[in-house]
Amino acid sequence: MNLHFENVEVGASFTTPSHRITAQDIAAFCRLTRDFHPLHTNETYAKAQGFPGIIAHGLYGLSLMEGLKTELRLYEETSIASLGWNAVRFVAPIVAGDVVHVEMAFVAKRESASRPAGVITESVRLHRADGALLIEAEHISLIQKAP
Repeated sequence: MNLHFENVEVGASFTTPSHRITAQDIAAFCRLTRDFHPLHTNETYAKAQGFPGIIAHGLYGLSLMEGLKTELRLYEETSIASLGWNAVRFVAPIVAGDVVHVEMAFVAKRESASRPAGVITESVRLHRADGALLIEAEHISLIQKAP
């Protein structure tokens, strides 16, 4: 799609394809981040803490949200930088076996004060297939203006 700043419509929303979370995904994130907390590696421990099985790191869910959004290819060649994530809330655990998707909407936009670009704000929510909200956040990005 390659949206430029001028093409971003506040209120426009998008839904990503679904992705199944696997125990292997969670284990790979453990290896990458060196975070081997037993909630993410030991099913018996996780169940003793009241979870149905091992749970994914909240930051894995946040990272996956960005990856699923990227698959929409909204700014494949027009994205300049992520400026950060605000108001991140881990609402419910992500469990191995969950099927998830992202719902995002543009909630604000403004001209950049320092570059010929624009700053956009997205509301981003990770949902399980049954509709349960798992993570919600606000993402701010810098994207190119049209040539």
